[in-house]
Amino acid sequence: MKKHPGASAVLAALAAAALFGASTPLAKQFVGDMSALLLAGLLYLGSGVGLLGLRVLRDRAWCNPGLAPREWPWLLGAIGCGGVIGPTLLMLGLAATGAATASLLLNLEGVLTALLAWFIFKENAGRRVVVGMALVVAGGLLLSWPGAVTGTSAGGMGAAFIVGACLCWALDNNLTRQVANSDALFIAGLKGIIAAVVNIGLALALGQSLPAWRVVGPVLLIGFLGYGISLALFVLALRGLGAARTGAYFGAAPFMGAAIAIGVFGESTSPLFWGAGLFMAAGLWLHLTERHSHPHWHGTLQHSHPHFPDMDHRHDHP
Repeated sequence: MKKHPGASAVLAALAAAALFGASTPLAKQFVGDMSALLLAGLLYLGSGVGLLGLRVLRDRAWCNPGLAPREWPWLLGAIGCGGVIGPTLLMLGLAATGAATASLLLNLEGVLTALLAWFIFKENAGRRVVVGMALVVAGGLLLSWPGAVTGTSAGGMGAAFIVGACLCWALDNNLTRQVANSDALFIAGLKGIIAAVVNIGLALALGQSLPAWRVVGPVLLIGFLGYGISLALFVLALRGLGAARTGAYFGAAPFMGAAIAIGVFGESTSPLFWGAGLFMAAGLWLHLTERHSHPHWHGTLQHSHPHFPDMDHRHDHP
């Protein structure tokens, strides 16, 4: 009998998509106020400080996240790809590409995530998901066609930067999948702090200075919601769906970003843009309506999660 993936995991993936999708056109408004490195660092600073603060409030203390020594290389690799290199490439891409076009190009993250999950990490692939990925790639090719990008002078280079960011985040997603059973707030918060320290440190070392608080404050808030809360929800979705299917549901993010860029900020578009959007929307529909079931065999697993000392001794005494 076919079963739909866990409803809570699907909702977590879609909520993560909505928050991240909104962050792209919002972050675009601050590209002219600071460098790509500094903007990426401040976005992740808001993410890291906010999430680790929530974790301390939740646990009323700083407790051991339960990561095994063998899991740290996966997490550090994910932080390097998705927390340092990826955001910087995205900010460079936004400087040369409209937010609406950049948002749609971010659909390629799901394609690259699935390809890595299938061919390297051996996740299962369904026919509908494969066809959906092909439609997303077709949309990405349309967006890269001359004339698809309007209102920019270096759309091709900007698109290349954004595709590079998608590849970094695809690596990040698959590496994070290896530690997704650990504390989601800790994983996302630590990624934010390390990414912030590296990016802001490099920006300051290159002679850049922090902008005024009226600029920093909104950027930190965008980072907390669009990078922090979104990433924590993404990690929760990875537990129930795997990297390939979480990436497929996350494909809703670019459409949220494009809608905000066009409807709120009035960005111009082209017929090729709308054609690409139709291809990508069809691919997303195939992903969202896919059903997945096949036999699983699991060997002995090691796991860790919090236990209360009296968990097995809770009953009333006369």
